[in-house]
Parts: sequence; C-alpha cells; structure tokens
Amino acid sequence: MSRPPFEVADIIRIAGDSFRQRYNASLTWPQRKVLDAIVRCRTAALGGHRDACADCGHQAISYNSCRNRHCPKCQTGARDQWLRKRQLELLSVGYYHLVFSVPHTLVPLMWQNKRQLFSLLFETSAASLLEVAADPRHLGAQLGLLSILHTWGQTLTPHPHIHCVVPGGGLAPDHARWIASRSNFLLPVKVLRRVFRGKFVAGLRRLFASDQLRFFGECMPLHEEKRFALFLRTLYRQDWVVYAKPPFGGPEHVLHYLARYTHRVAISNHRLLSVSAAAVRFRWKDYAHSSKQRTMTLASEEFLRRFVQHVLPRGFPRIRYFGLLANRRRAHMLPLCRTLLNQAPPAETSSAATHHAMEMSAVPWTHASRPTALGGTTLLRSTKGGIPA
Repeated sequence: MSRPPFEVADIIRIAGDSFRQRYNASLTWPQRKVLDAIVRCRTAALGGHRDACADCGHQAISYNSCRNRHCPKCQTGARDQWLRKRQLELLSVGYYHLVFSVPHTLVPLMWQNKRQLFSLLFETSAASLLEVAADPRHLGAQLGLLSILHTWGQTLTPHPHIHCVVPGGGLAPDHARWIASRSNFLLPVKVLRRVFRGKFVAGLRRLFASDQLRFFGECMPLHEEKRFALFLRTLYRQDWVVYAKPPFGGPEHVLHYLARYTHRVAISNHRLLSVSAAAVRFRWKDYAHSSKQRTMTLASEEFLRRFVQHVLPRGFPRIRYFGLLANRRRAHMLPLCRTLLNQAPPAETSSAATHHAMEMSAVPWTHASRPTALGGTTLLRSTKGGIPA
C-alpha cells in the first residue's frame, strides 16, 4: 500500500496548539500523551539509527516509532506479531463473527466510566455467548472466543461495540467429544440479545450499588437511586444489537479477517483526503445505505476532539479471551480440542523460520554506528523506548 498523502500527525501539527488551548480543561493525561506521541512518531525527535548494506555500503536513516497503540502508523508490527501467535492456536473448524452493541442512550454514561463499563461490555457479551452455547437447547457445548473492543463509528462518533470471533463448536460438558455447530448457524441472535441486555443491566445495577459509577454533566441526575432505576427500566425498551455475520471459511481465512479488526485505530491515515488549519476531509462508509462511500468535512479542532475521545484508559486491554481460549485454560484446552478434532499440532518451528526468512529478505541491512551529525546538521539523538520504523 502506498504512503498516504496526509496523516493524523499533520492535523496535530497544524491545529494541535489551538485544540489544546480550547479543550485544555477537559483533556486527560493519556489523551495529551497520545497527541504528543503521534506528532513525534518516526521523526528525529524520537531518535533513530543508521543502517548500512553489508554488500555495497549504502546507508539509510531509520527513525523510531512511538509504539503508541492509538497511533495510525504503529500498529502493523504489533498486529503481525499478534497474528503469528494466534496462527498457532487456530482449530480446523469454521469460524463465526458476532458484534455486540449497546443502546445509544448508554454512551454518555459509558464515556464517563470507560474502565468500568468497557470491562462490563467485554464480560457480559462473552458471558452471554458462553451461557447460551452451554444450553442443551442450543449447542450444549463449552465455547472459546476472543473479543475486540472498538469505541468508534465511521465518522469518529462514539459507538462502543465488541467484535467476537468464535470457533464453530465447542467441547461437550464431559470433554469427551467435540460438538460442531451447524454449517451456517452458531447461536440464536434473539436469545443472545435478551441475555446480553439482562446481564449488562444487572452489571450496571451492581456497579451503582457499590458506588463505582461517576456522574457528570447530563448524567448528573442519575446519581439519585430512583432516577437511576428508572433509567435502567428504559433500557429494556431500546435496541440491543447482536449481529451475527455470515460464517467465513476455515482457519486459512481467519487471520486475514482478524487483521482488519484487532489493531485498528479510530481512523487510518489512508482515509484522509485533505488537511488544513481550518478543516479535515475524510472518507467514511455509510453502513445504513449499503456501505456507500461518502466524504465528511470537519473543522480541524472538531476532528481532533472526536479522535481523542477514543483513547482508552491507561493499561486497558482491548483484546481479551474467554472460555476455552481464556489465558489460564488455553494451554490445556487447545491440545484437547485438536485431539478430538484429529488435528495435528501446529508447526511452530517452521512458522518462525519462515517469518525470519521473510524479514531477512525484506530488510537487507546490518546495523552500523549511531550518527550524531551528517554534513554539519544534527539528525538523530539516542532514545529509550522507540523501535526502528
């Protein structure tokens, strides 16, 4: 893919100062850190190194990446490393993709309690899948799944939702056999919606009772117990969306599919069409009208305001594993699943060797001395934490 003509970093350089002045009181420290990291990414500000070809002696300068997970330029390496690990965990079955979304009226409360309610969104969506799958009236099996949190819509407005990728089947309760799902059906979506809604509302009630929710601005009236109870009742009359996409093929299709979701940020640089001090124009998909490509123009400060809304709390994991794939169970359960599916163990050694050979052919450089100046102009300074771009 060719280098995009415009970057989010360009918008920060052009409009960042005025944006910070306007929203100084409401910007959090993680949001400030993201803005600083993106604008410094792959520049001399983060240092770098000089590489030299072992054959011809040609030299090239590589600047360091910021490694911030919200940076549009820093996700490829992390995504590829994550996908290599997941490749070793794939089962020889079909996979399903489900999406869990909450009503729009919950968004203000979620934005004031991101850590608590994003965690609740993870837990209740996964628990709904595991509970319905374990019911003998449906699948009667123990599932495994991975969940990915996205907080944005195509126009950068708040739209918290969870993408779940689920193998087509699970272990019988006695772990003696593999129970496969139907070829084009995993679980009833209407049942999942009802269970998901009940679990999420119950979780909200528990958080309120234990005084773990904060209320500001338009949500301030909800700090009263009666008004909060009334708010919870209204949630039962709204749409709770659980969307099951058509199943995709076997494990050979899963990694390519996951690459589109796992390390995505709110907007990619390739969607930007024009950037100026006054406005930003970008492409977006109108999913309400057959994914038609449209363009939107926002004031530069408004674009940055929408962008920083999606900075996650510090240390908050946006990819989690549940059921058979939970971190504490995966090492034991995956070999058992492969045995019941008559699937050979993954060839970890050959995969690692193939990846190493690809890296060596793509980057024919050897490390040389770190420069401080070239032609009288200082180019680089050493830094801790950056990685070569």
